[in-house]
Amino acid sequence: TAGTAGTAGGGQAIVWRNVVLMGLLHLGAVYALSLVPRAHILTLLWAYFCFLMTALGVTAGAHRLWSHRSYKAKLPLRIFLAAANSMAFQNDIYEWSRDHRVHHKYSETDADPHNARRGFFFSHIGWLFVRKHRDVIEKGRKLDFTDLLDDPVVRFQRKYYKSSVVLMCFVIPTFVPWYLWGESLWNAYFLASILRYTISLNVTWLVNSAAHMYGNRPYDKNINPRQNTLVTLGAIGEGFHNYHHTFPFDYSASELGLKFNPTTWFIDFMFWLGLVTDRKQAPKEMIQARKERTGDGSG
Repeated sequence: TAGTAGTAGGGQAIVWRNVVLMGLLHLGAVYALSLVPRAHILTLLWAYFCFLMTALGVTAGAHRLWSHRSYKAKLPLRIFLAAANSMAFQNDIYEWSRDHRVHHKYSETDADPHNARRGFFFSHIGWLFVRKHRDVIEKGRKLDFTDLLDDPVVRFQRKYYKSSVVLMCFVIPTFVPWYLWGESLWNAYFLASILRYTISLNVTWLVNSAAHMYGNRPYDKNINPRQNTLVTLGAIGEGFHNYHHTFPFDYSASELGLKFNPTTWFIDFMFWLGLVTDRKQAPKEMIQARKERTGDGSG
């Protein structure tokens, strides 16, 4: 474990290892931007493709499938989503889903791992720089996560998580541009691994920070999460956050037919292929009634 020579607000010990590693990662990403003009166009397209795969591993995988059980996925799709989730390198599916369920159950309290009431920095990245608040651990123990470990794909990814991250997050993104079109390993590593990883982390974190602070609340004005268009664009459909916290069981994480939601399109395409079943949705009447009862009138 990392040294903890200091404390943050709430008496939580600072995890200096995470502070240093995140600092180095972001410095590497800034440096990577200088390599963009010298990189092969295919390398940039590959980096973007890896970003989309990374995002799906979180949005369609750890979030909508495993955290919320908002649809069912057949084995080949679960394997793909688990591999994509390892490319995301945001903790294994079990840990990610466990923390996310605690976040929903105890949103904006000390038991929320990234409590937005503690400010933008804390809810964005600061929560990773300190040990978990004791309430997160205590309240989390009261929830049931057995369904996650009942899935052999989740168990397999958890068992081999470190090797799967090395392979999916760093080796494959770096190797493909070098092998297929002669990109330098240096450019491939910094652009398709480091820059892509850093951007994907920050896009995910914006759902915890910006989407809990900026935007309107057409479904429930009594909760912090908001509808945030910029977050929706970056996080491929996860910015309809007031809707999502009001109807967390909905596989679309947004009102159906609502503009831009690539993750929903992906799940719908997988449904068309026969790899997805039982997509849960909030009925239109329920949505309308909720808007009228608790919305801020903006929707």
